[in-house]
Order: sequence, then C-alpha cells, then structure tokens
Amino acid sequence: MEEKGRTFEDHEEIVMATEQQVLPLEGIGVKKIPTDLLHPNPHNPRMLFDRQPLEVLKQSIKKVGILVPLTVFHRESDGKVIILDGQRRWMCAQDLELNDVPVNQVAEPTTAQNIVTMFQIHKLREDWELMPTALKLEVLMRELEEKSERKLAELTGLDAAVVSRCKKLLSFPKEKQDLMLDPDPKKRVKADVFIEMYPVLNDRFVKNLAWYSREKFIESMLLKHKERAGGIKAVTDFRKVKQHIKNARMANKEGEISSRLQEFVEKMEITPDYLIIPDADVSAEARTLLRHVENLESTFKYLDVEAHLGEEKLWDALESLFRIIRKQLLAAGRRIKE
Repeated sequence: MEEKGRTFEDHEEIVMATEQQVLPLEGIGVKKIPTDLLHPNPHNPRMLFDRQPLEVLKQSIKKVGILVPLTVFHRESDGKVIILDGQRRWMCAQDLELNDVPVNQVAEPTTAQNIVTMFQIHKLREDWELMPTALKLEVLMRELEEKSERKLAELTGLDAAVVSRCKKLLSFPKEKQDLMLDPDPKKRVKADVFIEMYPVLNDRFVKNLAWYSREKFIESMLLKHKERAGGIKAVTDFRKVKQHIKNARMANKEGEISSRLQEFVEKMEITPDYLIIPDADVSAEARTLLRHVENLESTFKYLDVEAHLGEEKLWDALESLFRIIRKQLLAAGRRIKE
C-alpha cells in the first residue's frame, strides 16, 4: 500500500491515467462470485443510495440479468472482496436474491487510486450528492497533501467549481455535514443551503460583529429555511442577505445593519427584506445606474457614426433614450446643454 504524505507530483501516473480516462489498475480477469462475498467500497463518494431510483435498475436486472460486470478487488489486509464499481447493481442483486454476480477483478488499488477511480466513474454517471463527494475529496487531499482546487480538479475529473463547493461544505461542523447525509431524502438538507449560506457566514463584517456567533447563526438559518413560512423561503435568499449587508456598508450604515441583522437571526418570521435600508438601497441602485451610464458613454464615444447611418432602429432608440434622459434631468433640476 502507498505511504501517506506523498505530494501531488508523486502521483503523476494517476494524473496521466485520469487524463486518458482509464483506470490506473491492472486487470486480472472476469468471473462470477457469490453475491454475499462482496463488500461496499469504504471510499465510495456515493454514500447515499435512494431506493426509489434503484427500482428501475432492479427491474431491468430481473428481466435480463447483470449485463455489465462489477469491478472488484481483493483486499489483502482482511481478505474481503471490495466493490470498486457497481454497488447499485450489487444492491439490486441482493434484493433479487441472486446467488452470484459477474465481476471483473483488478489489482488492489492504493487509497489515492481507489478514490480517483471512483471520481472517474462519477464523471461518467449521474451526479452524487455533494456532501459525500466532499468527504472523499477530503481524504484525497489528506492522502496527497494537496489543496489546490485546480490540481484536485485535474486529478479527479471534477469541475474546479465543484471542488470549491466541496471545500466550502467541509468548513461546516460534522453535525451539520451529517444533516446532508440523512438516508431519508425527505429529511436530508440539501448542500445548496450550506453553499449559499457560506458567503454570509464568512463575510468579514459579519464575523466581527460583537453579538455574532457562527453556531447560532447557522442554527437560525437552518430553522428559517426549514420552516419556510417566513425567514428563508429559498436558498437564493442568502444572496439577498449578503447584498443588503454590502449595500448598508457602502452607505456607511454599519450600525443599523448590525441591529437589523441581529433581529433577523433571532426572530424566525423576519425575512431578508427587513435588512433593506432605504437610503442604502437607493445608493446601491445609483451605483448600478452609474456603471450602466459609464458603459454606454464609453460605447458611443467611439461609435463610427457614418458606418451606422442606415441603422434607423438604432437612431430611433437613441432619440427615445435622449428624451427620457432630458426629462429626468429636468426633474432633477439639472441644466441641459443643447
């Protein structure tokens, strides 16, 4: 087995295998093996197997059998036969009480090879839940002593954005991670709740508030999301919270937003709209408009007028825009240079 503490560069052969989309394992042969001798892979990132989606596969196996052999290896440490690919087929075989299943045996992989192989399988199959993926990514980071999102993405075949999301989930306490691992899909908290909450929790201003408690904040947000009658009705509401905090700070309303945010955390019925400070909201809108105006000014400053003389719709739209701007400037009491 591979020793711990090796660096990413020490695993160049795994990276090359990943790029070629092949298993970095030596094949031994295809055969049949008693179903009850197989064991699930402890490093399988797909820890959650909801029963309803398995039903279609089970009915298919019942009719035509297992057409694609499972990939397994013999673990020398305890003699067990471990599934590398095909756990869903094996679970269906158990339900159908099949005596044996076809397997393709390969050489025992290292821990890193095992996890990389599982991620490569993931790349070709439907997505797993994100939290189990994050847990196995954590093992891989520890095995290879590698934290670079780019390198981890290259190694596993995952998108760099997915690696980033996984690392965010790993920042939450274990008891919160367990909420995303509930075997019952109806009780399971979606990873998106924590992903969207993350920017608010890690906002430098919020973290430095005298009353702030990360644990209390997380508990409150989870309860608000669970109740849905008020508070947090959708995970995207966390983006609103973040934006309202930013708007208030830009308008030098730190004290007011701190008080409102504290009430928002303590009272379940309060929604993100309570965090809107009118003056700050107007200032934010003005900054957005200013960016639009500056972009428009830059565009038309260098416009080749002669090249666009025949574009009547363009000039009609500009005349309409000019009339609107003239009206608004007059309403604001600003002089217009003809």
